[in-house]
Amino acid sequence: MRFTKDHEWISVDGDIATVGITAYAADQLGDVVFVETPDVGKTVKKGDSLAVVESVKAASDVYAPVSGEVVEANGELSGSPETVNAAPEAGGWFAKVKLSDASEVDALMDRAAYEAFLGTL
Repeated sequence: MRFTKDHEWISVDGDIATVGITAYAADQLGDVVFVETPDVGKTVKKGDSLAVVESVKAASDVYAPVSGEVVEANGELSGSPETVNAAPEAGGWFAKVKLSDASEVDALMDRAAYEAFLGTL
């Protein structure tokens, strides 16, 4: 798993990256009440808005940690947005993206670096 400073995570399997928000982000948001996942076929560049997550506190964009094409969206979240709180780094994923530049993954933080980053907040 790799992480961004915007609190997204990715897990890469071959050329497919599963994207979600970290447990820290889910905790900061509070109770998630709505999730808008991207359309399959959407092309994103690293840093583009990928999805939207709304909680009782705020609405936030989820940014693409890598560039590529959305090949799957987590449709379960529309009916069960609380999954983002219950399992942010597992079943609460937002989308699967086919990588267009695998080297972008290398620029992301590993878990140890992300935990160290959280210590600076």
